[in-house]
Amino acid sequence: MERLQKILAQAGIASRRKCEELIVAGKVTLNGEVVTELGTKADPTVDEIIVNGRSIAAEKKVYIMFNKPKGVITSASDPEGRKIVGDYLKGVRERVYPVGRLDYDSEGLLILTNDGELANRLTHPRHHVPKTYHVTVEGVPHGTALEKFRQGIQLEDGMTQPAEADYYDIDTEKKQATIRVTIHEGRNRQIRRMFEALSHKVVRLKRISFGELLIGNLKRGLYRHLTKEEIDKLKSSGKA
Repeated sequence: MERLQKILAQAGIASRRKCEELIVAGKVTLNGEVVTELGTKADPTVDEIIVNGRSIAAEKKVYIMFNKPKGVITSASDPEGRKIVGDYLKGVRERVYPVGRLDYDSEGLLILTNDGELANRLTHPRHHVPKTYHVTVEGVPHGTALEKFRQGIQLEDGMTQPAEADYYDIDTEKKQATIRVTIHEGRNRQIRRMFEALSHKVVRLKRISFGELLIGNLKRGLYRHLTKEEIDKLKSSGKA
């Protein structure tokens, strides 16, 4: 038996706090009865739980690592007919959702799961879960420019949180540099906008880690299920 709000969060309905609000608002029924008490417990394998008309059944939790290629979007569908992540997950029966953003022009590590509680933990700014990228840019940023990452960079939607940025590789022939960047938040196209603010255009962006999870040698366009050890590490990522 588990608290109802935890069951709803794990089912991907919303964050646990939002699920509590749904319960208090009388939007949840347990075995046909409206529930408004937050201390209510249930067993999703035997109890009928309905939220806004949607039945919540016990579902096997799935945790997947996918090496997203550039030119693939993370939406469930695309009116323009572009490739979506689901096109690469034909062997996955459960409906899973991407954790956080990885835009169309970016590539690398993407976590997909149906564990809504974990997804919320990994993406909520309060937990400061680190995400690391290899970012190739035009030109070679000065060390003083990289120091600005640690101080925070002013964007149109506010100052960024302190980030880490260090040289990974410099290609003198192409006049490009690859910078290893670690951030703890996930604004839309954040890293690209940070470099644009420093007058450096991003030509390639690849996420190589999320929390303690490393992409390793997983080939582009392929996926694999996470091990129990990896799942446990993700669940303990960031600050409590």
